[in-house]
Amino acid sequence: MGMDASKVTLWNELRQRDLKVFARWLSPQTIDQAACLAGVAAGTGPLQLGTLVWLSLGSALHTTKNFAGVMGLVLKLVHDDPQWQGSALAALQRRGQQQARAERRSKHDPRGTDPCMVSEEAFVQARKKMPWNFWVTLLVILTAGFEKAHGDSTRWKNFRLLALDGTTINLENWRRLTDHFGTASCGKGRRKTQARMVMLQLPLVRMPWRYELTPLKQAEKTVAARLLAELRHKDLVLMDRGFWSYALFAQIAEHKAFFAIRQIAQAHLTTLRRLGPQDRLVRYRPSHWRKDWADRGWSREMTLRVIKYQVRGFRASAVVTNLLNPKIVPAADWVRLATVDDAGRVVEPGLYHRRWDIETTFRELKVTQGMQQSLRSRTPEGIRYEVAGHVLLYLLVRWLIVEAAVEAKEEDPLRLSFKGALEELKDMRQTLLHAPAEHVRRVLLPRLLQRIASHRVPLRPGRHYPRPKDTQSKNKGKGRFQKPSKIGAAST
Repeated sequence: MGMDASKVTLWNELRQRDLKVFARWLSPQTIDQAACLAGVAAGTGPLQLGTLVWLSLGSALHTTKNFAGVMGLVLKLVHDDPQWQGSALAALQRRGQQQARAERRSKHDPRGTDPCMVSEEAFVQARKKMPWNFWVTLLVILTAGFEKAHGDSTRWKNFRLLALDGTTINLENWRRLTDHFGTASCGKGRRKTQARMVMLQLPLVRMPWRYELTPLKQAEKTVAARLLAELRHKDLVLMDRGFWSYALFAQIAEHKAFFAIRQIAQAHLTTLRRLGPQDRLVRYRPSHWRKDWADRGWSREMTLRVIKYQVRGFRASAVVTNLLNPKIVPAADWVRLATVDDAGRVVEPGLYHRRWDIETTFRELKVTQGMQQSLRSRTPEGIRYEVAGHVLLYLLVRWLIVEAAVEAKEEDPLRLSFKGALEELKDMRQTLLHAPAEHVRRVLLPRLLQRIASHRVPLRPGRHYPRPKDTQSKNKGKGRFQKPSKIGAAST
């Protein structure tokens, strides 16, 4: 069978095996486990479930290639990798099935017996059979594996720290995308198709823990309630004040977990007792009550703690939490800017300001990794598939960064640059040319981790930045201050 020059070039590029550093985490056993738990058939053909997962990664990494180009790369990768041949019995069964298909194809299909050639239509049909539940299950398995290996890096004192926030993703104005995800105004009467993403993140390592991609009409609080259903005892969730909701507070407390959120002006809080300067216990009773809350056994009021603070140059604010004991988390630990003490040591930012790390994750996903500019599909199923690939790639690169920090004896993995890690991964393509799996494990992976560890983010204590296009007065009559998008965080 003849192949044109472009396909030969793509297949040669594939042999660079630029995704092989992730094979130990995305093993066939992991894919099969996720498929089994999600109730999805793994399949046996060229577009089996494992191939589609690798294809999603390839499309996220190769943002300038179309799907046809990425398919050529990934299919050859999976076909040439012995790890993906499975057991001897499975290989024999697969070979028999391939031979039977080859005999049928040889008469009618110009692709002949080449197992690495599939049509784009076949890919589209296979992609439709990947339910969202599979991606959720795969994320659960991978994050559980990460926490088993590096659980201490996700914890602050005795709490596993989580950050909750949402963002929107701009899409092309194709009709099917517009009908499914909806539109938002972008000025001058124009409408822009957008999807909503809500994420729970492990902010100390900036790793996605759970997320959903939904139409705009689904409120962030509604999506958040589904994500918070998997909380554990002694989790501590940092939230933006847009998630202020008695139902979310009660749901978190129901899991014996904790939250911290900025106070909103509309909340009616009655002081019960003062714990110290700018630190008090309050009673919060919602202005309305729902029958389903009573059915769940929730109390009509809850006791909260309010810590007031003011950063110089910004309006006064307050953090509200259900972590009431000041001996466990003193007020000073909640709210402070990163700074340098008299001895020249860097003092970390306050606990609540760790919430800004999820904003950095959204920027790295959408801009640094190129998700915002590279989504190719014209269907909702395709967009979900591509976004899942981008989140998966981001998670695996972040895992590499944590391992690089451990090898370099760097206590804070956020001191290593995500952009630098992504560039090192791409630059090693030529080095990985024809590399056997054992050589990747023993030589190339340690070399990659060393290179990642060399990209350190400079600490800039006390720096903050105004939100883009955010020039409105935040407090009329009390000065024109802009809301910072970062407080005491390192820039990547």
